[in-house]
Amino acid sequence: MRRPQSNGFVERLHRTLLDEHFRVAGRTTWYESVEQMQEDLDRYLHHYNHERPHQGRMMEGRTLIRMFLEGIVEQPGSGLAEAA
Repeated sequence: MRRPQSNGFVERLHRTLLDEHFRVAGRTTWYESVEQMQEDLDRYLHHYNHERPHQGRMMEGRTLIRMFLEGIVEQPGSGLAEAA
């Protein structure tokens, strides 16, 4: 049986989504459709991954995308250097 303790990082993301996005956006925005909610969530997730500094283990205030790109070993001709 799966427990929240075994999926701590997922549970933490869920809490962050609730605290920083859904509880705030739900008070300030009236959504007319699921598509509007999805667009708003997509904007928040871009902010979460590309702009928001993280304090997790070994993150040292870096964004998730920066941590991800730093962890990729560039292969010759892959074009990853240009993507970053």
